[in-house]
Amino acid sequence: MKIGYTLNMISKYTYKKLTWIDLESPTRDEMLSICEEYNLPELVGDELLIPNYRSKVDKYGDLMYLILHFPILSANAKKSIEQEIDFVIGHDFLITTHYETIDPLNSFSRLFSKDSIMDKRVIEHNGGMLFYFMAKELYRHTERELEDLNPILKKIEEGVFQGNEKAMVELISKTNKKLLDFKQALRFHHDLLSSFEKSSVHFFGDEFKYYASAIVGEYNKTVNLLEGHIDFLRELRNTNDSLLSTKMSNIMKNLTMASFIVFPLSLIAGIFGMNAQHMPIIGANNDFWVIVAIMLVATTYMFMWFRYKKWL
Repeated sequence: MKIGYTLNMISKYTYKKLTWIDLESPTRDEMLSICEEYNLPELVGDELLIPNYRSKVDKYGDLMYLILHFPILSANAKKSIEQEIDFVIGHDFLITTHYETIDPLNSFSRLFSKDSIMDKRVIEHNGGMLFYFMAKELYRHTERELEDLNPILKKIEEGVFQGNEKAMVELISKTNKKLLDFKQALRFHHDLLSSFEKSSVHFFGDEFKYYASAIVGEYNKTVNLLEGHIDFLRELRNTNDSLLSTKMSNIMKNLTMASFIVFPLSLIAGIFGMNAQHMPIIGANNDFWVIVAIMLVATTYMFMWFRYKKWL
């Protein structure tokens, strides 16, 4: 039988002899009560009260203490937020602490209420097993958020190859920022999970080794998806930069060609505009049209010369 209840920002769920306590921004009195009930070291209680920007894994007697940070997209999906979750894992309990509402934990609480989530497992239920299910849900949530970026990457790809390079610069930068936020949040997970994998066998027995490895596997799947997105976006950015550079080079070349074509016209106009007493052509019949003809011939010659040199 499972029982779940919430008191202030403390949610407690039980399954047989297993208990999960979820704390959101707990007060000192609430934390003291939890520490006394589950015999937590004072140092752990103090660290659970305040955010810790450093991920870590520690062992304290019969419990393990992990701090992991997960990237969570904001409600408007414009940026990702690095959210900390503290895990205190005992033989028959799991305590999680966080300082904001975290959707994957809410989803897990609904999964926890289903009898089938634990009953089908042959391994003895313990805090490590509960951590396995929770970590699996957290990493899969991260994978889903990364998959939600697929339409954006597709939009960037289409924009790059449809001539919208300039408009794609900003979108590429914003998407790259999201991916970097994901990478920043997950940067310490590999080492911490590897350490947890080695230590957890001593806590929960050899049978738990498979599940500890599975947690690392879920992390690897998430990171592989993230690295794939980063590599794909990098190639799109390089292609976009190359196309922009080519367009800019063409514009500069055309402007330079235009300047060279206009140069003889300006020179001819300047010569015949001089205030000299004896100017050829000036004063003759049809002198204006003769000068215009000279300009057209000079312009045509310059144009044909550039075409011959394949500069146009």
